[in-house]
Amino acid sequence: MKHLLAAVALSFAAPAVSANECVGNNLIDELPAADQQMIRAATDAQPYHEGLLWRATKGPAQITMVGTFHFDLPEHQSMVDRLAPVIAEADTLLVELGPAEEKELQSALQSDPSLTIDTTGPTLPERLSADDWAQVSEVMQERGIPAVMVSRMRPWYLSMMMSISPCMMAEIAKGGGNNGLDWQLMEEAEDTGVPIRALEPWDTVFSMFGDMTPQEELDMIVYSLSAARHADDYAATLTDAYLAEDVWQIWEFGRIDAYRNSGLPRAEVDRLTAEAQVLMMDARNESWIAPLTEAANDAAAKGKGVVAAFGALHLPGEKGVPHLLEMDGWTLERLTK
Repeated sequence: MKHLLAAVALSFAAPAVSANECVGNNLIDELPAADQQMIRAATDAQPYHEGLLWRATKGPAQITMVGTFHFDLPEHQSMVDRLAPVIAEADTLLVELGPAEEKELQSALQSDPSLTIDTTGPTLPERLSADDWAQVSEVMQERGIPAVMVSRMRPWYLSMMMSISPCMMAEIAKGGGNNGLDWQLMEEAEDTGVPIRALEPWDTVFSMFGDMTPQEELDMIVYSLSAARHADDYAATLTDAYLAEDVWQIWEFGRIDAYRNSGLPRAEVDRLTAEAQVLMMDARNESWIAPLTEAANDAAAKGKGVVAAFGALHLPGEKGVPHLLEMDGWTLERLTK
């Protein structure tokens, strides 16, 4: 689970704020040359690691896929302009979390605080070491959340909150920031009357972390600390990787950062990285193939295609959505903005 949860901005729907307001350094550029080369080699080995916009075809069925960034960037406008006519002619826009699911999620969170707060079990100061708790308290204080509130947060929720940089958290607190690319594309669909369909249930995030053992929950927090301490820089690094249409390097950077700063053996870092990838991306990607295929086939019967928009980290890799579709007989074509 680890601090790679900071990559939530590319892999799972997150609060929509303006990443353009945040200033930081590119952490990959600051690494020694050998580490940069390791990241480059591991990234280049992933199929579909370059590109944000793809077309998949299988007979008359067609899916236009875009990898999104869940925070706002001024550069999103060119992608919105590129996809607006495609969405207008599509049968459906498929997203991770649609408007209806978002309402269900918000309603559940408001009516059942226990989804994110543990009011009965031991507190996090009791579960973590004194040093780890001190670091958690410090990074959350930087995000405007006092330790007394943090002490009862569920570990998965805390880790996600830690992955949001202080400057982005400040924007959330102000209720500010424009929408990320997902939301902008949904607005286009709503404006043109194109139906929006979710790729997964609204409660996926809860089931995704629900089977973790108590020790895995603590591992997730501790692994999140390194990225949380330089979250503004991490946000800048994420943004640069996304705009370069080369997003997998942020995942490999997380591994290198853990080698250098977590204090854990490399084998343990690799194990936790692999578990995080399965949990956050691979399993979800595999579950999306059926609804994508079904929607595309239904659209093809009407002489139309579909558009699918989801976090950009779901594109690269053997278990990335494009490669899974290719293995199922689809033909993939990279598109330009």
